[in-house]
Amino acid sequence: MTQDTFLTGITTTGTPHIGNYVGAIRPGIEASKDLDTGHFYFLADYHSLAKNEDPDKIGQSTLEIAAAWMALGLDTEHAYFYRQSDIPEILELTWILHGMTAKGLMNRAHSYKASVQANVEGGDKDPDKGVTMALFSYPILMAADILMFKSTKVPVGQDQKQHVEMARDIAQRFNHNYGETFVLPEALIGEDTAVLKGLDGRKMSKSYNNTIPLFAPEKKLRKLIMKIKTNSLEPGEPKDTADSTLFDIYKAFATPAEAAAVAQAFADGIAWGQMKQQLFEYINDHIKPAREEYERLVSDPAVVEAELKKGAERARELSVPYLAQIRDAIGIRKLG
Repeated sequence: MTQDTFLTGITTTGTPHIGNYVGAIRPGIEASKDLDTGHFYFLADYHSLAKNEDPDKIGQSTLEIAAAWMALGLDTEHAYFYRQSDIPEILELTWILHGMTAKGLMNRAHSYKASVQANVEGGDKDPDKGVTMALFSYPILMAADILMFKSTKVPVGQDQKQHVEMARDIAQRFNHNYGETFVLPEALIGEDTAVLKGLDGRKMSKSYNNTIPLFAPEKKLRKLIMKIKTNSLEPGEPKDTADSTLFDIYKAFATPAEAAAVAQAFADGIAWGQMKQQLFEYINDHIKPAREEYERLVSDPAVVEAELKKGAERARELSVPYLAQIRDAIGIRKLG
């Protein structure tokens, strides 16, 4: 039986927050320690060009996100940890895959359709106003990310499932034309993945500006947790854990027994201020050791850079010969 290979892309936008931690970073780091499977984790910095992100913010975000994964214990000896832009074979493969990708397939991409719909609803005569080719062909770059390392499983949220399916379609078309070259990937949708709400009760997201940074200093962490929206129930009144941002965040970090104890405290009418203080202390204790390592890494970017370069060198030991095989399949060959 062939070993499964998992591939996880990490967007380089913004500072890592606790929602990223429980939804992607923590399960990803646990998975990286499984020696019976292969694991690739990459910083998707070229993808950020589709959104015209601020160049300085991309660089800072790359540092902060890489430092976060390292500080929290990613096994970079077993897993491959690299920056997308350090693997030139991915960009060459992206262009090769353009030759295999129907425009009609890209027309159906959710992000493109959403942009067109916004233009139409806004009354623009040009439905493609503001749509760059980077946005339009974003799924092809994602397909190259996935196919380059023969990924069999791609853990994604429901909103990214389409991109994995598109990568599979492109790979099948290539294999039909040029012979069995690519492994067909499968999307792995985490049914139990925690999706945390932010300070305002909406999904925690950088776009809503309602996040709690994972490595916020103690004073700032406490201040943010105290801002979490609650209802007007008084101390002593029983409180429901359903739809409680405080309880959901605590549960995402705690053991089942600890979560059960807090659920009982809710039923007994714990005061919101007391619950917020308890949540702050719990998260702070949980994060503190990694925070110190994170701060050390962010203050010494050369250490992070060296780790990413090492990961890229290891990854290119696979991508360079594989791209040579792909080039040969399509007829780009030496003449003698």
